[in-house]
Amino acid sequence: MTERRTLSVPGLDIPYFEIQGRGDGPRLTVVAGVHGTEYTSIAALREFVRDVDPDEVSGAITVVPVVNVPAFWARSPFVVPVDGENLNRAFPGDAGGGFTEVLAHHVFTSFVLGADYLVDLHAGDLPEALEPFTIFEESPVEAASRALALAYGAGHMVRQAATARTVAGSTCAAAADAGIPAIIAESGQNGLVDRAAVDQHLAGLTNIARTIGVLAGDPAPMPEPRFHEGWHWLRTDRAGWWQPAVRTGEAVRAGALLGTMSDVWGEVFAEVTAPDAGTPLFLTTSPAVPADGLLLGLARD
Repeated sequence: MTERRTLSVPGLDIPYFEIQGRGDGPRLTVVAGVHGTEYTSIAALREFVRDVDPDEVSGAITVVPVVNVPAFWARSPFVVPVDGENLNRAFPGDAGGGFTEVLAHHVFTSFVLGADYLVDLHAGDLPEALEPFTIFEESPVEAASRALALAYGAGHMVRQAATARTVAGSTCAAAADAGIPAIIAESGQNGLVDRAAVDQHLAGLTNIARTIGVLAGDPAPMPEPRFHEGWHWLRTDRAGWWQPAVRTGEAVRAGALLGTMSDVWGEVFAEVTAPDAGTPLFLTTSPAVPADGLLLGLARD
């Protein structure tokens, strides 16, 4: 049985689906739209919940297609428009905090706690190119999280050390801290509803559900992804025009030129180079980057 439900939090209603299977099994929570303009993740969950047959479910699947409802309607990349905070840096949240912290608290306590597994679908936001990848955390449930990442089937997989999290406050990190195997899965870019990227999400999610036994069917064998131990997220300390010199998915050597920053007159004031050998998995495609703006994510090779 598939039920349409609503989670009411202060000032906001979040629609979600509860799919209850016919037999016993694990509880899988799948969320998307934590960033409201990463549309391939949202599109994939809309199709997944439409097509899944509850009679093939053992256990339960909670599906939240749009977590960051205010950002979705405002077409606001990265942040919650109410207070300008990044929701995926706010988990597990704070019931006594600001709007985004309260939202994160209710999402985490209502959808994540009590789940046996968490999958958070993302994509490249409006100004981001992206190569499909997954993230999992160093944690006591690391082996199970890594198995989710392998089942998703992206070409790249990034492990984040607990003491050096580039992405702190994410759904994935907070779930791992709570003992819940979890991954972030990224497919799609520039806020486009690209069919191939949606299909990557659908195939990966379906394979995860079959791997953990919440959905009937044999999981497909997936090729071994390129493994990366952590990240460098490179920023500019001065606002300017960003001109990338590399593409996502392109292996680069240490010291290689990644791009340049120039002023409004066209004078280059900084050359951005790779601190280690690695692979850019996402990069900013907008030339206009503010001070402390993110340029790219270089996964270590």
